[in-house]
This record gives sequence, C-alpha cells and structure tokens, in this order.
Amino acid sequence: MGNERASSQPAATGRVAVLLPYPLHGAFDYLVPAGMALMPGEHVAVPLAGRAVPGVVWDASPGAAPAVAREKLKAVLRKFDIPPMPTAMRRFVDWMAAYTVSAPGAVLRMCLRVNAALEPETARLGLRPASGAPARLTPARERVLRIAADGLARTASELAELADVGPSVVHGLRDCGALDVVPLPLPLPPRPDWQRPGARLEPAQQAAATALAERVRTGGFSVALLDGVTGSGKTEVYFEAVAAALAAGRQALVLLPEIALTAGFLQRFAARFGVAPIAWHSELKTAERRRAWRWVAEGEARVVVGARSALFLPFPKLGLVVVDEEHEHAYKQDDGVAYHARDMAIVRAQLAALPVVLVSATPSLETLVNVDADRYARLHLPERFGGAGLPGVEAIDLRREPPPRGAWLSKRLVEALAATLQANEQALLFLNRRGYAPLTLCRACGHRLQCPNCSAWLVEHRFHGRLMCHHCGYDTRLPAACPACGAEDRFAACGPGVERLLEEVRALFPAARAEVVASDTMAGPEAIAQLVGRVERQEIDVIVGTQMVAKGHHFPRLTLVGVVDGDLGLAGGDLRATERTYQLLHQVAGRAGREARPGRVLLQTYMPEHPVMQALIAGDRDGFVAREKAARRTAGMPPFGRLVALIVSSADEAAAARAARALVAAAPGGPGIVVLGPAPAPLSLLRGRFRFRLLLKTPRQTNASELTRRWLAAGRPPGGVRVQVDVDPYTFL
Repeated sequence: MGNERASSQPAATGRVAVLLPYPLHGAFDYLVPAGMALMPGEHVAVPLAGRAVPGVVWDASPGAAPAVAREKLKAVLRKFDIPPMPTAMRRFVDWMAAYTVSAPGAVLRMCLRVNAALEPETARLGLRPASGAPARLTPARERVLRIAADGLARTASELAELADVGPSVVHGLRDCGALDVVPLPLPLPPRPDWQRPGARLEPAQQAAATALAERVRTGGFSVALLDGVTGSGKTEVYFEAVAAALAAGRQALVLLPEIALTAGFLQRFAARFGVAPIAWHSELKTAERRRAWRWVAEGEARVVVGARSALFLPFPKLGLVVVDEEHEHAYKQDDGVAYHARDMAIVRAQLAALPVVLVSATPSLETLVNVDADRYARLHLPERFGGAGLPGVEAIDLRREPPPRGAWLSKRLVEALAATLQANEQALLFLNRRGYAPLTLCRACGHRLQCPNCSAWLVEHRFHGRLMCHHCGYDTRLPAACPACGAEDRFAACGPGVERLLEEVRALFPAARAEVVASDTMAGPEAIAQLVGRVERQEIDVIVGTQMVAKGHHFPRLTLVGVVDGDLGLAGGDLRATERTYQLLHQVAGRAGREARPGRVLLQTYMPEHPVMQALIAGDRDGFVAREKAARRTAGMPPFGRLVALIVSSADEAAAARAARALVAAAPGGPGIVVLGPAPAPLSLLRGRFRFRLLLKTPRQTNASELTRRWLAAGRPPGGVRVQVDVDPYTFL
C-alpha cells in the first residue's frame, strides 16, 4: 500500500498520519484539504480502497522523514464533529499494541466499534394533538386521542401501544390533521447525585471508603486492592470513591466481568445515586451503544458500568477506574487482540494519571504479589456486613458416599436440600457445565457425537432439543440413527449438565420450584434482573446454576449451597487451574447465609484431601495462596516469570505443522529463555482450522513482547497460516 508509513509530519506541512481501525502496521499519510485544521486525535473520514473509512489523526514522530511523495497522497475527506480522542487514550492504543504484539490499528478497532456515533444523533419525530378533528371518530381513534390529550409528544408506535390499536389508526389520525408531527427532544444522559446519602457503613468499611475517596480527590496514579470477604459490602465502599470522582467533576468507569452481573449492580447504583449509570455490554441495542459512546466522548456520561470492552470508550475526563471481581477469568480476551482487561485498566490509569481500585474476595495471585511488593495498597474488610457469619463448608467424599446409580446428588446433599425446603429457605446447586449432558454416545458401537468443525464433543441441550458445540456454535438435532453403525434409538447421555441436574431435583422434590440459570437460558441482563426479582420474592426454591450465579448476587433467604462436582475445574494442565477452582468455589460458597440465617455449603468431591478442598473447608485462604506462590516461584511461572503463547493455525494440517516447526527453528535463545513445542493444541481443531501451540517462557525482567516481535519478524508464515500471539496466556486450549 503506497500510502502506508511508520510516522507522520505535523499538520502544518499539509499532511497528517491517520491510524485506521484495521490490522495494518502503522498509520497512513493523507493530505489536509485547504481550510481544514487537523490536530492529533481528530476523527476523520479518509479514502481507502475505493471507499470512505473512519480513522483518527495520529501523532507525529519527531524527525521522521515522509515515506510517500506528496503527489501520491489522497486527501482527507472530512472531519467529524466529535471531541478528539484524548492523548492518554492514543498513548494507550500504542502501548497496548506493543505489549500484545498486535497492529495498532487492530487495537484502534476496539475503540471505534460504533462508527455511527461519529455523526450527531438526529431528532426523532413524534405526534401530539392538533387543532383539527377527524371526520370519522371510531372507538380506536377515540382511545388514541384520549391518550394524546395530555399534550406529550410520543412516537406513533408508543401511541399505538398505549391505545392498544394498530399503527394504521395512528397514521390515519396524522394524515387527517388530528395529530401534528413534531421533533422529539433528544434523551439526556443520567446525572448521578453524589450528594445523596449512602448506606450506613461499619467502621472497617468507613475506613476503606475514606481512604479510596482521598485517593480520588488527591489524583495521580495509584492502585488499591479492596480485599473483603463475600458479603462484606465492598460495592458500597467503592461507591464512595465514585462519589468523590463525581464531586470533582470527573467520570468513573466500573468494570464487571460479566453482563449477567449488570442488572443487580444497576439497582444498587440507582439506590445510592438516584439514577442508573450508563451500561455498556454486548447485549445493548445499536441505538443504545451509539448514544452511550457519544455521551462518553462528549464527557456527558458521568459513570459507565460495563464489560471489558468499556475500557476502550473515549473518556475525556476519566477520574477513576474500578475493576470489580478483579480475579475473574472473564476479563481475559483470547480472540483477536489477546489482553487482560484488569492489567490494561491499570496501564490506562497509569497513562492518564488516575487511581484504580481492584475489588475481590479472592484476589488473583498477580495482584497479591504486587501488594507484597508495595506496588499496590491493600484495604481489608475481614467480616460480613451486618454481623452475618461466613458459611461452614463440609466435604462429601464421593468415594465413600456415592450417589445412587444414575443420580448425581449424594444422600447427605439430598437430606440437606430437604431440610432447607422444609424450613422455607432457598438452595443453590452449582455445576459449572451447561446443557443436559457433555457427551452423547451410541450404546451399540460406542460412537461419540463430535463437532464437525472442532475436536470437541457435542453437548446435548435437551431444553432446546439440540446438540451444540460450545466452541464454534455449531448445532444440530440428535440424529434418529447412529451415523457410524446405523443403530436406532441407542444414544445415551453421559455425565451431568445443569439441565440433567434440574431433572433430578424435580423428581426428588416435585413440589419445589426449581430453575436452571445458565448463559444459554438467561438472555441478557434483563432476564437476570427478572430472575433475581423472583428469587427475592421467594418464587424460586432451588437454583440450579453455572458460574453465572457464583458471584455478585445477594439472595437473603438462600442458606444452602451444594457443589455437585467440586473437582471439575482441576482437570488439565492449566497452571492456574487450582487457583481458579479455589476462587470459583469460594465465590459460590459465599452466596449462602448472607443475612441473619446461617449458611451451609456441601462440597461433593472425589479428592477431599486436595489442597483446594482443604483450604475451602478450613477457610484458610492465606495458606492456600502461600502454597500457590511457592509452587509458581519454584517453577518460574507467572507472576514470577513470563509466558507468551503462539497459536499456529491453518485449514491445512500439514501447512500448520510446517509453519510451527519453522518458528521453532527461528526461536530466540538466551539465559532463562525456553521455547516449548510445537505440539498439537488440546483443542487441535477449532472452527475448521488445525492448531499447534508454542510456549515462550522467560524470566520476569525480560521484555517478552519485544522478544516475540523480533522472533516473528524473522520469518512470515506462508499464505493461509495464521499466528496468533497471546502475551500472558490464561488458557492453554
């Protein structure tokens, strides 16, 4: 591409560098038309490959010479009327691209996902009563005019819905002059009232809240860990830091690991500040995303709560970042530009010189090591709010107390469930496996139903009547006959999922109101909000759920948590498997007994002697963390060493294997530098592509990103072969 270059000259020369939201290495030079003034950060439209595309004017590199002759350059088409991307945000894009070994344009793409927001919103049209009267007044028309008589302008669809009529009735009244067409005012962003009194805080909470608010008022970069047991009121504490940011006229960003947690958070926020914050997640409608993005860019969105993608919104006045449940694996993005939102939030805050609050009952090992090194401050909440006690945790050894054949709940767990229901209390049965069964096989020949695009078994979802792949989304109906041997009606479901567990609960307790809560049964935050309301109104007795219910929810009458398969997360060679399993089980246990009624946790396991199980039973988080730190330090693994994963993939298995071997041949060396692989990935076929993995392991002080960049520059893979880089990998599939 003749327009590409590595740097630019200042706008005064009549040419600017424009970074485009595509995986291209470097900005492109464009001419500045006469009469147009452009500064770094301006949003512009430029020609590329015969079409107009959005981009951002990027910063010049001092002393760099133009790479393309002026006469070969094309001109910028237009400048958008939107505040420029802040300097700190541009520095963040450059830093993140370098760290993740990605093209800067690929990072910019995450910042410009809502191109329509570059244009100002146009006013919608509404209807209100006019002086004219219809020649014919039907009952339906009369209902419409009665509702419109209050003088408020409404859309045609709103009028039709309120009057319970068809759209043609409203349109007819408009056409005959009984309703005037008027522009509707644009909606205004919510204005949180930071002066509203917050919840009554106990002494430990108040001390932590005061310390966080002072950090916000003082300003400057800092990181504080708010470390509190489940139910200790951490959210109310960091709300005081949000209030301090609002009082200072700044914006605040609160990151949550999953949109499922958003509904409950919005309610608590509204109770504290009078209105809900701006929400940002993948379930928003296009118009909602467009409006939210522009409100943020214009500085009108005071508080945003969102998933990891909210980190890339263009805040001009950001004064605080909160990362709630900072330990959560959901903050790691593995596709495209691989990054961890917690780590990138800290970088963004550092570049913008503002405070970060990390919040968790089970902090990540990375965060705790930074606390030990005095890089992060730690504020501790050791007790539950209101005097509630932590639940007792008991192990059920499935080797000695196995469930009946064909069942998944042990006798002791069934008895505890019966006692809970008898006491008019609620229970949660936790199994982190969606669907009805993880494997379906033929009893006649043993054939297993597998995804045609991935090396993974198809999961039966009986509620939907489908077999699904949880990796690529492929789904199909259960075949009438085995595709291998032709036997009919011989398929068997192997292993339990939450749907199968629900079936068992309903068989044992027909009168109990039980319901599955999983990502495929809850369609977005609104469905979760409705479910939470039903639980709070005691319309549900037993929740059968996945990790969606393991954190963030407060159910006052839930006193029993039963973990159906405590060993599920310990399988495989993931270096964080024990840490992640401990965190997940600790969090789900924390749903029990959060108010006056004491809680109880029963943990079904085949390995009660495992350090994870022993730590949960003894309530010894610090002992577990100390052992995990020692093991990682001895092995030189993160956070005491660095890892970079390279995933080589191709639709041609042989081509992928050759490219992986060629990378090994060019691998870097040096003290403490080790390259492992290539080896077929555990998920060796994904979305129709064969995959091989390499793992670069270096000492902590090594710049692993730059080392990887030089390694990849030594040789480009052949056509059809992709190499994805994952700095600081969290999964090894």
